[in-house]
Amino acid sequence: MTGARTRVLYLVIGESGWFACVLSAARGIPWLGTAFALLLIAVHIVRAPKPLEELKFVAGVTLIGTLWESVLVNARLLSYPSGMLDAHLAPYWIIALWALFAAQFNTSYVWLKQRVGLGAVLGAVAGPVSFHAGAALHALRFERPWPATLALALGWACIVPLVTLLSYRFDGVSAGT
Repeated sequence: MTGARTRVLYLVIGESGWFACVLSAARGIPWLGTAFALLLIAVHIVRAPKPLEELKFVAGVTLIGTLWESVLVNARLLSYPSGMLDAHLAPYWIIALWALFAAQFNTSYVWLKQRVGLGAVLGAVAGPVSFHAGAALHALRFERPWPATLALALGWACIVPLVTLLSYRFDGVSAGT
């Protein structure tokens, strides 16, 4: 399940899910992108060779992401115009994106497992870039741009290695785990 074609397919699926969540949130209908992302995640878990292990991984990463995003919301670094069920929690469409990221980790991003340091650097760069792209599409606002960007960079630099460690323990995709 982790061949080159599968990795590319998951990359395309992940980007499609990202755009669906971000664009639907920007247009005030975040449930639409969330439903699409949840469908993609469900198909991924059902197709995984060890679905229970993959479900544990996706749930763990989603919890980490939800906590982190909620910290950013409570620190008033980021705000979201739609998808907020509670003022103190990340919007549900962002939570769905964390689950989608997890579904990609043991597939598209499997190569990061042997490059934890590179994963930290890529997280520090790609995390803020992704959020700035979402802001440019009007799915979120940077309330304090520089502190928010710095927090995102530091957070993602820590989270990607943490997710890597979790992926060793809960990998429902790779053979022999």
